[in-house]
Amino acid sequence: MNKNIKLAVAGAVLALSASAANAGIIIPAGDWTIDINGNVNGFGTHSSSKGRDAITGAVATVEAADKNDNQTINTGLLPAWLGFTGKTRQNDLDVEFTISLQPGISANDISGDGAFVNGVANANGSKFLNRQTYLSFGDKSWGSIKIGKDIGVFASDAILNDMTLLGVGSGVGNSGASVNTTNGGIGSGYIYAAWKGQIAYTTPNFNGFQATIALTNPNQFGIDSDATNVSGNAAAQDRFGMEGKASYSFAADNASGKVWVSGASYDVRNTTGLSYSANVYDIGANLNLGNAGLTGYWYNGDGVGTTLLGFMGVSNTNSKRDSDGGYLQATYKLPTSTKIGVAYGVSNLDRANAADTTANLVRQNERVTIGAYHPITKHLNLVAEYNDIESRSHNARSIKQDTVSLGAILFF
Repeated sequence: MNKNIKLAVAGAVLALSASAANAGIIIPAGDWTIDINGNVNGFGTHSSSKGRDAITGAVATVEAADKNDNQTINTGLLPAWLGFTGKTRQNDLDVEFTISLQPGISANDISGDGAFVNGVANANGSKFLNRQTYLSFGDKSWGSIKIGKDIGVFASDAILNDMTLLGVGSGVGNSGASVNTTNGGIGSGYIYAAWKGQIAYTTPNFNGFQATIALTNPNQFGIDSDATNVSGNAAAQDRFGMEGKASYSFAADNASGKVWVSGASYDVRNTTGLSYSANVYDIGANLNLGNAGLTGYWYNGDGVGTTLLGFMGVSNTNSKRDSDGGYLQATYKLPTSTKIGVAYGVSNLDRANAADTTANLVRQNERVTIGAYHPITKHLNLVAEYNDIESRSHNARSIKQDTVSLGAILFF
């Protein structure tokens, strides 16, 4: 995993020892140092849904016609990860590359490898992801430049501080479809940062203060004019997407923490003639004092929709919708080294105006998570998690889902 993800897992994301997340297989190779790193995780889950009226944009899973209970064995929010990072110092520059692959264990089909779904050959095969392919160069005196694909700048701290990153959260369905990861708190507390082609500059660390600004692939918003399809017909864009973040980290005695703000701005056009600007910003803070930890986060945007950046950001009359949300999270490390945590998250989506008549449009996705994370070794952790999820629509429909999961996550 890259440095940002390893540090987040080691600290704010409930890793039970920093060595578990930072450890890798280090191989000297001439001028290079190669770090092979990653994780493997899996969870047995039981979910129960109530409500058969579908809601457009719900993160809770609708009750199936023949049952309301479902059992799966799946990967959690953080996919299994195999990363390769190479570092060297050349011509007064720190040079680095990272390539990572994310296989899953969640193909729930007759073949078990994603080749068949419901007995029919699957043209897309199993869900095998490539989330990182980038190079970077720089120096601590002036900062660094990254070129390639990595986690988005906006909302990245929201997901990296979410305790469900080591667990499941929402997104456990009853369809038996082949998927790679669950949703965690995505769509019920924050918008997904996603993995984006980018050219990013990060400043040096000025006694805890650091900032990043990035140009990103502009075609993140592939939507149809009715705003119900995030994989639709994006046209050539007028400009790059722009994302930025500023943060301050501190540590003193047994206290440490981080405060951050970030934002994103996109000009959106598609082949139906729809054109608009989408803007969003957020603010968050994480504080750790002794064995206790507290995280708070909030976002607000227009035209960015909910769950995924751009999903349902405009109405069927091409008017922008406002959205906001956030989460609160508290954790405590017991004398047994077990960390327990509780979190509440919510994401809201407004109708654009009185003419916004999209059927069964989600109004709110709400989540309560209770989790326990226990180290078996410095690399291996047991995870138990309970999630209470409810999705509500603007026309008073509701879907409720309870999910219990038990599994393990191993870092190397």
